[in-house]
Amino acid sequence: MKNALPVNESQLINAPLLFFIVNACQIGVGIHGFQRLIYQDAKQDAWISILISFVFAHFLIFIMIKTLEMFPSNDLYGIHEEIFGKLIGNIFNCIYIFYYSFAFLVNIKNYIEVINVWVFPNLSSTFLGASLLIVVIYAFNGGFRVIAGICFFSFIFTLWVPSILFIPMKYSDINQLLPVFDNPIKDILKGAYSMTFTIIGFEIINVVYPYVKEKNKVQKYAHLSLLATLILYLAIMLITLTYFSGPQLEKTIWATLNLFSIIKFPFIERVEIITICLWMIIILPNLCLFAWSAHRGVIRMFNISAKKFIWIFSSIILICMLFIKSRTQINSINDIFSQFGFIIVFVYPLFIYLIALIKKSLLKRKRTN
Repeated sequence: MKNALPVNESQLINAPLLFFIVNACQIGVGIHGFQRLIYQDAKQDAWISILISFVFAHFLIFIMIKTLEMFPSNDLYGIHEEIFGKLIGNIFNCIYIFYYSFAFLVNIKNYIEVINVWVFPNLSSTFLGASLLIVVIYAFNGGFRVIAGICFFSFIFTLWVPSILFIPMKYSDINQLLPVFDNPIKDILKGAYSMTFTIIGFEIINVVYPYVKEKNKVQKYAHLSLLATLILYLAIMLITLTYFSGPQLEKTIWATLNLFSIIKFPFIERVEIITICLWMIIILPNLCLFAWSAHRGVIRMFNISAKKFIWIFSSIILICMLFIKSRTQINSINDIFSQFGFIIVFVYPLFIYLIALIKKSLLKRKRTN
């Protein structure tokens, strides 16, 4: 492909690692409090909304990979140039660069807010942001394989979450899930839409694809990763619905952290604080992958090294964080990002797939004639 950027063979990964990359990119700050948003729309049928959202995600990742298979050596940035030409293609690329940068900002800011509220209320958010960015810069400079390795360890760190959350089940009432399908399908679908902020991340496949050695196994491991994420989110939602009453859940911003707060051990009194601190290892691959994806788009337009990019990128993010202070502002950017993310992740892949099919069909006819 004429628009494909060269991929260093030393940076290629085996297909099974894709399972950990997609999973790591989906599990982030959204897991702390996604339950309230979905419950506001779908009530006790919120777990059905999660199932619906993941059915759509499976369909879309199938479409994304089918699009990528038409251009085996290219990522989405190169496909844009291939289909629309250099000028228009770069406009679409800028939108995607902005999307990944926005995702980075939203994730890091939400995590900092959790630390400020639950662990260090008097610690400067700017200091926390700068500290996290230094860790991201260090990991980013290791290259793509290092980021993939962090994704693997991130997955290992999430394995204990479902098991420890089963402890609150002894206080749960399964009758709170009844009656099933009591809410209008419109509200259940609204709940699925409200899952957007939490579920997005699997679109990372659009940028990672050229780095996978066994292209024929990409579908398999991408779908397995989505299934693993579904099991985690569904388990957390079911436990939440049976533990909290409806009015309680509607007032609880971070329901998952509240579930952790009731767990007590003789040697650890506040489990949620340990959880939040350990969550940095889970958030780190999120941030690294979003920054790396933005970098893949930027180098198509500017001759800039990875080291220069990550320092400039981090500086811009830190400046942006200075203007986002209150919970209201954070909620506003979360809402804007959810709406923007829905278009980028759930709508645009269908559009680009159809355009790619038409382009391929026209080229095929031209060759035969």
